[in-house]
Amino acid sequence: MTATAVGERLRPARLGTGDVLRVGAAGLRTRPARVVLSALGIAIGIATMIAVIGISTSSREQLLRQLDRLGTNLLTVAPGQTIFGEGAQLPEESLAMVQRIGPVRTAAATGSVDTTVRRTDRIPEAVTGGIAVQAATSGLITTLEGDVRLGTWLNAAIERQPAVVLGAVAAERLGIDRTGVRVWLGNRWFTVVGLLGSMPLAPEIERSALVGFPAAEKYLGFDGHPTTIYERSSDESVEGVRAVLPRTVNPENPEQVTVSRPSDALAARAAAAGAFTNLLLGLGAVALLVGGVGVANTMVISVLERRKEIGLRRSLGATRGQVRLQFLAESLLLSALGGVAGAVLGGLATAGYATSRGWPPVVPAWAFAGAVGATLVIGTLAGLYPAMRAARLSPTVALSTM
Repeated sequence: MTATAVGERLRPARLGTGDVLRVGAAGLRTRPARVVLSALGIAIGIATMIAVIGISTSSREQLLRQLDRLGTNLLTVAPGQTIFGEGAQLPEESLAMVQRIGPVRTAAATGSVDTTVRRTDRIPEAVTGGIAVQAATSGLITTLEGDVRLGTWLNAAIERQPAVVLGAVAAERLGIDRTGVRVWLGNRWFTVVGLLGSMPLAPEIERSALVGFPAAEKYLGFDGHPTTIYERSSDESVEGVRAVLPRTVNPENPEQVTVSRPSDALAARAAAAGAFTNLLLGLGAVALLVGGVGVANTMVISVLERRKEIGLRRSLGATRGQVRLQFLAESLLLSALGGVAGAVLGGLATAGYATSRGWPPVVPAWAFAGAVGATLVIGTLAGLYPAMRAARLSPTVALSTM
């Protein structure tokens, strides 16, 4: 027999992918409790990272949907300051001047009233509950696209009477959940005729008690100067209207007028929704690293405990590369088990939290892909040293422990 033929007969058999997986899984099946505890560290890290990304994305998606629903074509006009640093005033005819701008579809105004609203006249005047009293024009609810959840809004008849509409927060702070009750406003009783729903674009309205302009002038000493004007125009003309508003509202002193877009605040919140994501992801990465150390520790102990098995395999013809591949596959399977469990837990945590807050549950596909990638990297790094250590074991030394 030739040397070539002998060499071919002694060439070790190659392990297929299925064989590698079966051999790697065999080591995990013999120690299920240790496997579960080792995989738990990986699962916690992956679950934390998935949940952090998912909750942040869900929050941002909710804000963007809310922004789309409310629109970005609402502008507010408010008085600025004079050159001497004093508070400026908007002219009484400001609202009418804004309504004459061509692209403006609807406009309304509110005016600050220097008084307080209390549940009864026996409550000290200093206890305001953070509720402002404002005069409001009848077009306010239409301009803000708000809703009256109970009762009615100010109309041409009601706005002249001692009647008040409460914002959502104001009603809650006053402990009022129905119409027809009376509140002490200024130095007389006003009847609550309506309760408003939430207004994300005008949170100041939620914290206000609103009366008609005529009633405010008649009963509360209101001077008739608006403090905020709200207007809506077509989306394509928002910037153009924004540019002409200061000079339209106050032609003599346009620099004393400030114009803002409330939707910018929501957009900023959407952009900042993931501001703390990196920090929380860092915590998840630490948990993942700890899990990787746990996997590495488990694999090292496994190599020490399985010297007999390694020696037997080597004596039966297994090469160092095959032994190395076996323990590397075992480490990858252990990490993958924790990664899959963590991805499922993170997805469930995101769905549960988002649903409880009324948000759309959203987990980006790249988050799951990143979790799989991180799991493979951790599994490889954690199993590399134990696999190399197992491959270096001499068959005679390993078998000598039997």
